[in-house]
Amino acid sequence: MSQQRGGSSSAPIAPMKAIGHATPRIDAVERVTGQAIYTRDVQLPGMLYAQVLRSPHPHARIRTIDLSKARALPGVKAILTHENCQVVWGAGSISGGSQYNDQMKKITKHRRYAFNNPVRFVGDPVAAVAAVNRHIAEDAIQVITVDYEVLPFVLEPEDALKPGAPQIWSEGNVSPNNKNEIEPMTQRRGNIDEGFHQAAQVFEGRYTTAFCHNAQMEPRACVARWEGDTLTVYTPTGGISNCHHDIARDLGMPDEKVRVICQYMGGNFGNKNQNQDADLITAMLAKEAGAPVKLELSRKEDFIGMHGRWPTVQYYKVGVTRDGTVTAIQMRAYSGMGPYRKNSGGIAGIELYQCPNIESRIYPVYTNKTVSGNYRGPADPQGYYPIQSMMDDIAYKLGMDPIEFILKNMVRQPPNATFTNYTLDECIRRGAELFDWKKRWKPRPGSDPGPIKRGAGVAFMAFRSGVGMSSAVIQVDATRRYTLFVGVTDVGAGAKTTMDIIAADELGVAVSDVKVVWGDTDRCPYSVGESGSRTTIMTGRAVIEAARDLKRQIAAEGWPTGDAVLTASASPNPKTPGQVRNCFGANFVEVEVDVELGDVRVLKYLTVHESGRIINPLTATSQIKGGVGMGLGMALHEDMLYDRRTGRPLVTGYYFDRVPTHRDVPDIEVTFIETDDGYGPYGAKSIGESGMIQTPAAISNAIFNAIGRRMTDLPITRDKILGALA
Repeated sequence: MSQQRGGSSSAPIAPMKAIGHATPRIDAVERVTGQAIYTRDVQLPGMLYAQVLRSPHPHARIRTIDLSKARALPGVKAILTHENCQVVWGAGSISGGSQYNDQMKKITKHRRYAFNNPVRFVGDPVAAVAAVNRHIAEDAIQVITVDYEVLPFVLEPEDALKPGAPQIWSEGNVSPNNKNEIEPMTQRRGNIDEGFHQAAQVFEGRYTTAFCHNAQMEPRACVARWEGDTLTVYTPTGGISNCHHDIARDLGMPDEKVRVICQYMGGNFGNKNQNQDADLITAMLAKEAGAPVKLELSRKEDFIGMHGRWPTVQYYKVGVTRDGTVTAIQMRAYSGMGPYRKNSGGIAGIELYQCPNIESRIYPVYTNKTVSGNYRGPADPQGYYPIQSMMDDIAYKLGMDPIEFILKNMVRQPPNATFTNYTLDECIRRGAELFDWKKRWKPRPGSDPGPIKRGAGVAFMAFRSGVGMSSAVIQVDATRRYTLFVGVTDVGAGAKTTMDIIAADELGVAVSDVKVVWGDTDRCPYSVGESGSRTTIMTGRAVIEAARDLKRQIAAEGWPTGDAVLTASASPNPKTPGQVRNCFGANFVEVEVDVELGDVRVLKYLTVHESGRIINPLTATSQIKGGVGMGLGMALHEDMLYDRRTGRPLVTGYYFDRVPTHRDVPDIEVTFIETDDGYGPYGAKSIGESGMIQTPAAISNAIFNAIGRRMTDLPITRDKILGALA
């Protein structure tokens, strides 16, 4: 990794004591030696074990459930179905989340319950059992008899909108917004008709992206225990504060009666920031049984029961002048949400271009696939790939270098606002230089002789780095040892270590002098959660403010003595009025394609990113590399395939999904352009999603440059390449 201090767009970055130095994670020893306690490691006295019976049908009405044989098994302590558990899972659908607002309750529909009837996808929970051991729980769900009325199903969003398509909800298959209006998400700027009238040429294209599972290594698990009317939940969550509030809301409890603990966990990638149905099911089983309960999902259950990235179908129409200036962008798209709308279904990308006339319509469509939701850069990879493929294709047809086309048309100022700082042009120019773009990119795609052809591709990004509210508490005792309380967990981005580094630098002490307390809502203040690349920006700012408050107290009162402790806290909620805060970046890739076998091999991958000040270069570099690896999987391999005859998923684990491992990911060169725009902790910006969101677009463009055929459907598998060349 190389780092450029400052740059043409910012003042030079001054070195700091702890920040900017490669720092190992403060919990690394515990993790690699097996001392770390994950949710599956939690053992409580008298704990029961749970199993969930899931629907084998993509769409069916439950007529009856016979539990008699299951209840008769010795050791079965509790059974739940939709008949005795009507808990709404508020984080499971946008509409359901509004159930406790009286006004919204009148106008929202399509709520998702912990147990639903009808069931609307293969994997929808039907019943849950708690028993004295796993084997009895498994036996119990096997002897539950369910009488289903099997209903018609639909898997693809465009099919779901055809006349006569199966209706997943009585109001139809387009998800209503929070006003109960069945309308697409619409964005307009300028005059689209005038924009096309100004264009010398108009280009059109259709692109699709696949349903990809988050595929985090740690499957869902939960342990719940009641003590009177107080509930403690151990669960792998990237947001203990959000999960804590969501559980209390869904169970109709005061927040202070719920405690959420997550000391260690695996990856998140958008799959674990809210509460999950597993948390609610486990809590209700524990209440019914009067004993602690542990629920562990298998890998298959995790793949079919937890959400993945929403698949899309996108149609574009782009107007361009003779000199390559984009005058109009029109997009019509369909996002497959599964049968419940857990998240927005948005599609990003148009905002990357400084086009005066745009129009987009995105339909969030219900289907009978596994539910869709947030996954690393929720709306971005599936939007960046089509729009940047489309623009790359236009550049080729106009006889322009894609870099020249990007620099001419990329966003330079957001509508009715300004950027807090701007480095996108710097990222692209620096990357082109380091990558040796002119040498690797081919003006005549597919022109290499022989069956092994090389090509180069580029894609760029601008991703939100907004500031916002979070909290931190710092204490110091008479021994001058500091304790930092933050409501973070660690989903792979090293949040605990980052908070430690920030506190140490502001306090002027060594990282080892600060003890971090995390992952327990009874001990830690609010944190925004490890989602949306926000933790460093928001909670990091709170840490700085708390440290400054503590320093003021020490200056005014002196150091504590005896048993005394000084405590400082902060809950800042900064704003950027009239400004948009983004991180920027560009990815460059060279691929080799065997046109006889359809095989793609990445030869060189280079990224240039401006993510503000880099707090910990070790983790920051790893985040970019991990994101690129994920994007590579989305581009070339991953697709949750379904049997069109039965509606059942065919890909229910890592092997068949072909999630990339370290052996599949090439060497990745990471360069950071460091800046400080005056916001965040010392200018730090978001980074977790930055590596992934433009990777499929860059790889797709490189494949086109190699073979001269535009690939319009993800993933770009061997059969698609061979089919395009046939």
